[in-house]
Amino acid sequence: MTLNISGVERETGLSKDVLRMWERRYGFPKPGRDDNGERQYTVVDIGKLRAVKRLMDVGLRPGKIMTLSIDELNAMADARTPPRRDAIAPALERDVLTMLKSHDATSLQHTLANMLMRQGLQKFVLETITPLNQAVGDAWMQGELQIFEEHLYTEQMQVALRTAINAFPRQTGTPRVLLTTFPSEQHGLGLLMVEAMMVPEGVQCISLGPQTPLEDIRRAAVAHKVHIVALSFSAAFPVRQASDGLAALRRQLPASMGLWAGGEMTRRVRKTMPGIMLIPDLASIVNALRSWRAHWVP
Repeated sequence: MTLNISGVERETGLSKDVLRMWERRYGFPKPGRDDNGERQYTVVDIGKLRAVKRLMDVGLRPGKIMTLSIDELNAMADARTPPRRDAIAPALERDVLTMLKSHDATSLQHTLANMLMRQGLQKFVLETITPLNQAVGDAWMQGELQIFEEHLYTEQMQVALRTAINAFPRQTGTPRVLLTTFPSEQHGLGLLMVEAMMVPEGVQCISLGPQTPLEDIRRAAVAHKVHIVALSFSAAFPVRQASDGLAALRRQLPASMGLWAGGEMTRRVRKTMPGIMLIPDLASIVNALRSWRAHWVP
């Protein structure tokens, strides 16, 4: 069985731009072509792409690992998996994976709602969603979960977060923050996690959802008179593409408007980016907001 590039994008979470760039730069993946000249990827290709992405999620660069076999990639990822701090987390992760494999959406919905009510929104994001995302992602990339099962998890988590966010009174204070991603970054769960960290701090969040063109980001930022534009990047997003896009957006935005970039990709940025704040983990958001408020001049 083979998949076209759109199917691989859905199966792996790697954008078409990333797949084409890796093909040119590393010679992998090296898809065949159908009668219409469209790329066709094998199951083996998809397995290796999942393994590469799994390692990128823990900070490795694709150029360092692209020549390794699937077994070598998975062994390396297993060795780099951080130890669990919370003894409850592994049991919860096993329960959630069981619900996904048995397609028990109702139990999953109730479990997430109960954890959220017990922990509160910010703690739920940091202590429950983060390890669950890792566990579900690992199971998916190892082929233990099907794509529709991973989508069920993502959808139920988004529903839980939106419900909790909407329970807060609508904020009218400062800062006003515009949340979105660049056009080839399709992961919306990260945006909701950022919003869930900000709303309890009294932030007025304006979310455009994922995949917004740069010019539309600029127009929205100006129209809403936001104080900060915040962009989310997954681990697989190309650093150079992100850096060029951020630099271009920084030039287009008013100098007084902050530009924040967060997510796993920012851990791989090796150069300073004037006028851009990098926030590599969700736990740093609260301190970044407090620092902004301490230095903000109306």
